[in-house]
Amino acid sequence: MGYLGAHVSTAGGVARAFERAAAIGCDALQVFVKNANAWRAKPLEATTVDAFAAARAVTPGRDVAAPLPVIAHASYLINLASPLAETAERSREALLDELRRCDSLGVDALVVHPGAHVGSGPDAGLDAVARALDDVFARHPDGRTRLLLENTAGQGTVLGADLAHHTRVLRSVAAPERLGVCLDTCHAFAAGVDLRKPDGYEAFIEVADAAVGLARIMAWHLNDSRFPLGSRKDRHANVGAGELGAAAFLPLLVDPRFERVPMVLETPLGDDDQGHARDLVTLRELLSPQPSAT
Repeated sequence: MGYLGAHVSTAGGVARAFERAAAIGCDALQVFVKNANAWRAKPLEATTVDAFAAARAVTPGRDVAAPLPVIAHASYLINLASPLAETAERSREALLDELRRCDSLGVDALVVHPGAHVGSGPDAGLDAVARALDDVFARHPDGRTRLLLENTAGQGTVLGADLAHHTRVLRSVAAPERLGVCLDTCHAFAAGVDLRKPDGYEAFIEVADAAVGLARIMAWHLNDSRFPLGSRKDRHANVGAGELGAAAFLPLLVDPRFERVPMVLETPLGDDDQGHARDLVTLRELLSPQPSAT
């Protein structure tokens, strides 16, 4: 089993994420390192960085000898594929800022969507993504945080539903070693991958291996889907409450190839804010031996 966790709030300070993660039994966590709906944010203060490191050091994890795995998700405003000069430049600046923040905090990886070509076409969009990444990496040459390109549901002109898009970007950038991949179960299902079938999961992993290599899969988003297979709609549901169903997650949870990979929930919290806690219980119960009927 991978490191199970959730996207947790940083309200009151980014270091507060760790106590929230511990309260619901996370082995890993995902955060925003700035407001996800804003282009800019004030610089991180040294006290914030120190508090984050201190909280991480005392938060219990699955491995006593290793810190709790932490990933971040980039702003939803970022569109590296945009043909519009102003949006493209603002996206590069925003991604650069987030990578610098992640490095300051010691975050392991930053997840970003490839972007939408908004009419310029997939080829032009993917070329724009590669150019943007080359620019950002050149301006932050010593970064340690790995940038993870996420698969998408493929709504509208959004790139990344086809993992061949990730292949192309990896082959186009000057520093592919700084890139990895985050796979989202809801997005894959919405893009037409039927993870409910007995051989559906393995077929998906074979495609991912051919496209990017298993070693590049450095995070998973565990989300059920509110909409049917192939809907191209990115709408998450709680585990077992959507079209995927809880059983579809079991092959991934028991796959030894991902036993050290963070797997985080981005499911609805519900009116009581306990959605992630319940989903973690659901996932772990899938791994528990069931009593035989008498």
